[in-house]
Amino acid sequence: MILDSHTGLVLEGGGMRGVFTAGALDFLMDKKVYFPYTIGVSAGACNGLSYASRQRGRAKRCNIDLLDKYHYIGFRYFFTKRSIMDFDLIFDDFPTRIIPYDYDTYFTSPERFVMVTSNCRTGEANYFEEKHDPVRLLNICRASCSLPFVCPISYVDGEPMLDGGICDAIPIRKAIADGFDRNVVILTRNKGYRKDEKEKSLPWFMYRKYPALRESLRIKNKRYNETLDFLEQLEREKKVILIRPEKPLEVDRIEQDVTKLTDLYNQGYECARKVFSI
Repeated sequence: MILDSHTGLVLEGGGMRGVFTAGALDFLMDKKVYFPYTIGVSAGACNGLSYASRQRGRAKRCNIDLLDKYHYIGFRYFFTKRSIMDFDLIFDDFPTRIIPYDYDTYFTSPERFVMVTSNCRTGEANYFEEKHDPVRLLNICRASCSLPFVCPISYVDGEPMLDGGICDAIPIRKAIADGFDRNVVILTRNKGYRKDEKEKSLPWFMYRKYPALRESLRIKNKRYNETLDFLEQLEREKKVILIRPEKPLEVDRIEQDVTKLTDLYNQGYECARKVFSI
């Protein structure tokens, strides 16, 4: 597949499994490979922002080095922030003070960068691009990363939002709809992985104000598996290049073992190297 102006880059989420994506993106930056269009979900949106600003190594530092230093994941944050993660540290202190985000490079770059959120009111995926306002940019990314059940609802333009993975975990169809019919897709699960499609009813009190969101949560695993089937069809047709872990992961969505995370980062780097060395 030729990489040209019609080739997009699609980034799956997966919480801390996203360090695989961080490794793959660092390889792309080492080779100065940039796509005219990138779309990311949840952790894919976070890591993709550092790729979009050309800050090689930033995502690794945020996800591994600074996790080891600040321990920003843990159920203790429920008592003070109603979240499993210290989002104030991640989306305020990190980009403004600890590991500053290069807004100038990002805002002046010609490439498009899209982030996916799930609209609690409509139960549908929303797609955002922001190249002017730093506050709105981080609000969108924060919403895209707001995991259901363990993070509070975030707001973008006054709309209640949660993790983009609920409604569109691997936004390949959006990339195609936006005119990019050939894509490189970085996944955070190994080949053959599928989610359990057994539907689980939510307790009545969870998101009771948002029935459309409850329905999206009910069918999200089925939707995810259908997308993987579609991707593998596109792969057979040589319309996508899939970069994904070579074996089942030992890293959890909220993994805090920096040795495991470093190993997965290195695996992401090597998997991208193998694909682009063919």
